[in-house]
Amino acid sequence: MTFVRKVLLALSGGVDSSAAAVLLQDRGYGVVGCTMQLWDARRNPVDGAAPRVGRCCSLDDVYDARRVANLLGFPFYVLNLEKEFEAKIVNPFVGDYLTGKTPIPCTLCNTHLKFDRLIRFAETVGIGSVATGHYARVESNGDEYRLLRGRDQAKDQSYFLFELTQSQLARIVFPVGDFRKVDIRKLALARGLNTAGKRDSQEICFIPDGDYAGFIERHRLESVAGLPVLEEGERSGPIRFKDGTVVGTHRGIHHFTVGQRRGLGVAHRRPLYVVGLDPRENAVVVGYREDAYARSLVAERVNWIMRRPPRLPLAARVRIRSNHREASATISDVGDGNLVRVEFQEPQLAVTPGQAAVFYDGDRVLGGGWIRKGDF
Repeated sequence: MTFVRKVLLALSGGVDSSAAAVLLQDRGYGVVGCTMQLWDARRNPVDGAAPRVGRCCSLDDVYDARRVANLLGFPFYVLNLEKEFEAKIVNPFVGDYLTGKTPIPCTLCNTHLKFDRLIRFAETVGIGSVATGHYARVESNGDEYRLLRGRDQAKDQSYFLFELTQSQLARIVFPVGDFRKVDIRKLALARGLNTAGKRDSQEICFIPDGDYAGFIERHRLESVAGLPVLEEGERSGPIRFKDGTVVGTHRGIHHFTVGQRRGLGVAHRRPLYVVGLDPRENAVVVGYREDAYARSLVAERVNWIMRRPPRLPLAARVRIRSNHREASATISDVGDGNLVRVEFQEPQLAVTPGQAAVFYDGDRVLGGGWIRKGDF
């Protein structure tokens, strides 16, 4: 086969990026595989005699990626980005939780590493395009590039890609975006890929045990400069209603997120929900389910994927977390091009600071921003 051009493939060691390699070769691309080394698993909690690892970004995943490259016959490299990952993803993750936000590290990783650092790396080795195994699509009408949902609605990952730009979309290929997950697994199996039966990763790659609070406390002590070291008693604070009525005590606001119902440690006649986190008073604010609905939100650091930002106000469908069904809303400017207000037609449950509000027109992603606050 004669390859028409080269593409740098972010090869994670999972089935999606492995199948992407097959699809790219079938389309005539010359694939160069690249795995990003992001986190030193030796820093994870020990399980028995060895550090605990998850189903993402482990040393085994690197070996699986190399085996796929060897089987399909293309070059494979490992790019060590541990320092950048810690500075741009992990430290902001810790800082956000400590200031009452619930961050999305996967979006930041896409923004700063997969579709910034990898594109720059590709340029240095003379490769014009970067591909990943994301379930999303890119189309061009000749005037601009459009980011679309993946065909498999259950696996669509467009929510995590809202910070992409026109110049990046011009260089990105999403080979699996037109396929259903079940068909991707069938393809991998038919081509003899060792990753065909691997389970999908669910956890955050640097927190394989799912203990967010424990990680934040350990990492804060060892790595994040500028944050005061607090003893256990100093982290505690009140759990209260909006009117100030105290109903309990918490062990640190980083144990909580807006919308949370379980694990509050408060006995009450009705189920309680977290409706806010107040880092200034170190308080967890609770209420009843009806109190956890927001009529609107303010989003900051807004990115419009479109070549020209739209005229506001704008009617759109808005998703406020990855597993949220989009809701009809009106997006309006609040005096700053990077700050918008989203007014929902129907109040939405658990609008969470630190999450993303992503704007859709049908299958098309218009853009999005980071939720600063919800108006409950």
